[in-house]
Amino acid sequence: MPSSTPAGRAGRPRSAAADTAILAATRAALVDLGWSKLTLGDVATRAGVAKTTLYRRWAGKNELVVDAVAELFDELRLPDRGSLAADIEGVVLQFAAILARPEAKSGLMAVVAESTRDDALRERIRTSIVERQKRLVLEGRARAQARGELPPEPDAAEAARTVDLIFDVVAGAVVHRTLVSAEAADGDWVRSFTQVLLWGLASAPAEQGARA
Repeated sequence: MPSSTPAGRAGRPRSAAADTAILAATRAALVDLGWSKLTLGDVATRAGVAKTTLYRRWAGKNELVVDAVAELFDELRLPDRGSLAADIEGVVLQFAAILARPEAKSGLMAVVAESTRDDALRERIRTSIVERQKRLVLEGRARAQARGELPPEPDAAEAARTVDLIFDVVAGAVVHRTLVSAEAADGDWVRSFTQVLLWGLASAPAEQGARA
């Protein structure tokens, strides 16, 4: 189970099996009904739990959908394909494939739209999806540095900013390509995007040295 699923209220211990069933039922409902028609009652019926069980865990539909979508992104893995470029291409293709799934597409677009007027929801998206998936950038950078493809970053604050920037560039480009422009993030596009990203990474140390 994803660690960011909200803690239950005081009382009986939470059931991991129930959480798994509820999140799976939420994704199924997104596919069958879409965001607008999805209700907690329908999700409870599909999951085989009481509606009160959902309310003990989630404040409402928005939070439930965030966690259901976040669980999809937890499937992402950074493949070790022998080079930084190949590793990036592998994970970007996975990301695009997840975004192409109806439950991810409808769920993510809906909660992002809702978060424009809900600060708590925006924070939940940040912690449940964005911060969790920055693990991929950290893993990729460490692997590339071990191979000698990227230099070490002695300044911790600058390293953290670089991680944030890389994640924003990758996530923003793929989300825009697949969900906003509704174009395929196929192999050719992913290879071209990866080259642009690597050019930026390669030039960053030189620019930092010049500023110093």
